[in-house]
Amino acid sequence: MVYNRLMQKITDPNKQLFSSFSVPDIEQIDRALTIVGLIPDDPLYQRPKGIDVAAILMDFNVDLKTILAAILSDPRLADLNPLPDITQQFGKTVAALVKDVNWLNKLTVYSPEVTRQPDQAETLRRMLLSMTQDVRAVLIKLAYRVQRLRNLAKEPYEVRHFISLETLDIYAPIANRLGIHQLKWELEDMAFRYLEPQAYLQIAKSLANSRVQRENCINAFIALLRRTLAEEAISAEVYGRPKHLYSIWKKMQRKQLGIEELYDLLAVRVIVDSLANCYAVLGTVHGLWQYIPKEFDDYIANPKENGYQSLHTVIIDAQGNRIEVQIRTRDMHNFAELGVAAHWSYKEGGKHNAAIERSIASLRKLLEEKDNDEALVEDFRNELFYDRVYVLTPAGKLIDLVRGSTPLDFAYAVHTEIGHRCRGAKVNGRIIPLTYTLKSGDQVEILTAKTGGPNHNWIDPNLGYLKSSRAISKVKSWFKNQNQAQNIATGKTILDKETQRLGLKTVSLDELARHFKQANADALLEAIGRSDINNRQLSAYFKIPELEAPSPKVKPKKEVAKSIVYVDGINNVLTSFAQCCNPVQDDDIIGYISHKKGITVHRKSCKNILTLGSDKQAQLIEVKWGERKTGHSVPIVIHAFSAQNLLNDVTQILAQAKIHISNAALDTHPDFSAILNLTIQIENTHQLSQVLNKINQLPNIVDVKRKI
Repeated sequence: MVYNRLMQKITDPNKQLFSSFSVPDIEQIDRALTIVGLIPDDPLYQRPKGIDVAAILMDFNVDLKTILAAILSDPRLADLNPLPDITQQFGKTVAALVKDVNWLNKLTVYSPEVTRQPDQAETLRRMLLSMTQDVRAVLIKLAYRVQRLRNLAKEPYEVRHFISLETLDIYAPIANRLGIHQLKWELEDMAFRYLEPQAYLQIAKSLANSRVQRENCINAFIALLRRTLAEEAISAEVYGRPKHLYSIWKKMQRKQLGIEELYDLLAVRVIVDSLANCYAVLGTVHGLWQYIPKEFDDYIANPKENGYQSLHTVIIDAQGNRIEVQIRTRDMHNFAELGVAAHWSYKEGGKHNAAIERSIASLRKLLEEKDNDEALVEDFRNELFYDRVYVLTPAGKLIDLVRGSTPLDFAYAVHTEIGHRCRGAKVNGRIIPLTYTLKSGDQVEILTAKTGGPNHNWIDPNLGYLKSSRAISKVKSWFKNQNQAQNIATGKTILDKETQRLGLKTVSLDELARHFKQANADALLEAIGRSDINNRQLSAYFKIPELEAPSPKVKPKKEVAKSIVYVDGINNVLTSFAQCCNPVQDDDIIGYISHKKGITVHRKSCKNILTLGSDKQAQLIEVKWGERKTGHSVPIVIHAFSAQNLLNDVTQILAQAKIHISNAALDTHPDFSAILNLTIQIENTHQLSQVLNKINQLPNIVDVKRKI
């Protein structure tokens, strides 16, 4: 091997660090070491951080890709010019791992205030796990945190305090739930050392003073128990169980006891091959030594809520020492120690989560089965918190949302009034539509009006404004709580539009009220205005197909070309519709006075309007829809399981509705799924919603929506 000047700093024992790998693997590691060898010398470190992290990970029998990613995710590699092409030299998996670890190393979401908001700490832990594409990146990050803590003594007090708090609040619990207990204990003990140095030293000194006595006591206990079990022909593994300083301190705080009063500083674990032998060993232990009845727990007959099983007892030896004994089978031991999620749930007060269990199983398999890991990585990516998305407020507070949520869902999650008055949103500093699908890690800022309320379109499932049932309920409640007169007026407008659309000249409000079990006509109109009765229900009552046009026997009158928007009450103004947002009748709209095209009509949520410079905002003018029907070009996108008969099925629905298609493009994928992009001519958002609903009912359809 050829090492450059920085690699020469590594001593011969450290050169043997990776000797367990095959010759081809060592050649790849050597290439990675050569790259990090280009990093300028740093007096704070005897060798690059990535190599220290790789050394920590070697204790976990990790695979080659994990070691390479650990070495190559040294943050100082970003300063190299030119940057190394990790994908070309080491493959996509290593490059993706490095990207994940770099993201985790740069993350600055945590603040000490999180300690006073347990739900925020848990949400942050979940966000970190959900945004990581490969579970091995989390393992590497935890090793980086151990490396940071080992060198933390050289840094200022404020930095030591912050890093230690973050470790206890975020990273040690993640290590615990992933079953990486060696890292968990080291993270906790080192963070405890910096946060409570006096308590740490006091406990360490007490343990050091009694170390020889404790070792003699434990060794005598183990020797007698092993000899007795051998005489009884019981095969068992018996060993002393170390106690860690942070766990001792936590127990002292929880029970308000001094260190000399703790029972389980002396602890022994016994692992046997059968359930019957658990109780046989317990009988032997209680026969040889006096036991404390109130300290006995049978978690085999009465497992903990998370499934943990073991026998716990505390005995008193001939010298008066109290020794805790845990007895379990090998399966019980593996369940408790190898990281299945049930173990961390009772430690942290969390709930049983099958997705986390599967992710931990993926981690163990990735570490054990080092040849074919692509499927396991995909399992982790798809299963862990697959149904949640984690986003931030401008102040850094984390909001936990259902996957598929929009900025409008976010607004209602922050506060109901913010949702009601939401008129726009920024994601990561950029103006976006309210139908934008949020991703974990997005920072969302809501733009609100001083007054006003929600739009009826928000609760239409086909328009994609809201995903959360809670937010939809909030919008419906708002409409229900409006004053009666306003709801009646709104209901009358909706009913008039619906009867006009269906070509009905007269409608009996009394009969309609009886059908919908309303007390009178006013109650009926109020229910329609509150959205308790929707257009689809009205269409069903009139027994007219939702999308059916007037009878073809009736020759429609020729329309006179007029503006369909009013400008300050005048309807004979030159207008045109903006191609950037394609406004449709009933959309919230605004006019922009242009020099050549008269007034250009935009949707109020159009990004070009929302980002308009202050010098051009004076050219905005209020406009509203007129009553005359006209056609609007609206792009829609349809996702389907198969391309077979897709275009035929969709065009039949549109033909029955007398809706014209002006453009169509069908794309098929290798898995036979398909995406159909259409541009259709529709009259208003209600007609659009109905046709999208009809298409969505086709058995082949995955999703259909208006294209943004």
